[in-house]
Amino acid sequence: MRVDLLTREYPPEVYGGAGVHVGELVRALRGELDVVVRCFGAPRPEENVFPYLVPAELVNANPSLAALGVDLQMAQDVAGADLVHSHTWYANGAGRLAQLLHGIPHVVTAHSLEPLRPWKAEQLGGGYRISSEIERSAFHTADAVIAVSAGMRNDILRCYPALDESRVTVVHNGIDLERWRPTPDPEISRALGIDPDRQSVVFVGRISRQKGLPYLLQAARDLPADVQLVLCAGSPDTPELLAEVQGLVAALQAERSGIIWLDRLLSHEELLSVLSGATVFVCPSIYEPLGIVNLEAMACGVPVVGTATGGIPEVVEDGITGRLVPIAQTDDGTGTPKKPKAFVAELAAAILDVLHDPVRARMMGQAGRARVEREFGWDRIALNTRAVYDSLK
Repeated sequence: MRVDLLTREYPPEVYGGAGVHVGELVRALRGELDVVVRCFGAPRPEENVFPYLVPAELVNANPSLAALGVDLQMAQDVAGADLVHSHTWYANGAGRLAQLLHGIPHVVTAHSLEPLRPWKAEQLGGGYRISSEIERSAFHTADAVIAVSAGMRNDILRCYPALDESRVTVVHNGIDLERWRPTPDPEISRALGIDPDRQSVVFVGRISRQKGLPYLLQAARDLPADVQLVLCAGSPDTPELLAEVQGLVAALQAERSGIIWLDRLLSHEELLSVLSGATVFVCPSIYEPLGIVNLEAMACGVPVVGTATGGIPEVVEDGITGRLVPIAQTDDGTGTPKKPKAFVAELAAAILDVLHDPVRARMMGQAGRARVEREFGWDRIALNTRAVYDSLK
């Protein structure tokens, strides 16, 4: 069976969880299947990976139109595949067109949902209506939809109630257990400005509304003076959001030491060292289908404090591998906390609870590593994905 996997992100051009997922899925599937990757961006040296650039006429167009320009090229080249599998709305259009053009099954993996990210209108303007329509059409016509968590499956059926629920299958995201493991390196940490002998609270993620970084920065006011806050955060969605984060970071830095902001893309070795040396990892997201970064932290033996939303409760076991922070959210699609101050206070309390008991924190980290080994290895995810493909023969 030849599967053409369509994606915007593919290593080394990865900026989010979808790109990580696709890279690992391809590696896991290639032992059993003929997998061809079609992605956005620059040439890759890897065999059977074909990148596509935005057509020259659309380079300065709205990003949604630029994506469609790439999708048209992908759909044309899928000829000869037995099945097409698309990831995120950027490539969903290519999957749908390939399904129609070549008469082959189309599988969609849902990493996020446009109706639950209305703030993207800040980035795309009217293009957000286009991205939403691309996603809606792809989901409604896909032969199978893969949700990366049960929470995501519920969201899919809520956002697209006309979708036949029998076509929506949960296949969790996974983690490369060899690539992600406890690997502290004090010298790398020091080179990044982190004191390996002090406790550290670590955040890794894009500066996006959904990642909830401003809430963490507000909660950080309650951290003990000797605790470091390490922010591996870049790729802001908008200048306005970047300015908000810059203001909150500057206010913290004016009050105390140990506020470290790493706004560049870290190497794997650097990120591994930051995570492995952390006392606690924090995921303050207000929207998170699963959160691969939580799996990465747990694989490095670090307890995770995460918001009890989306797929996070399927990863973090409260009181065992970390702490879940309750959140009451608005139902307008933004995920905004109904009581922001209460959420910030709960977030701070959960972080402090882990920090104040280092022995328990280490036990949580060990339990987290054991959990990802047991539940989230890529061999299991590949097997379940292959089962979806086989069901469409």
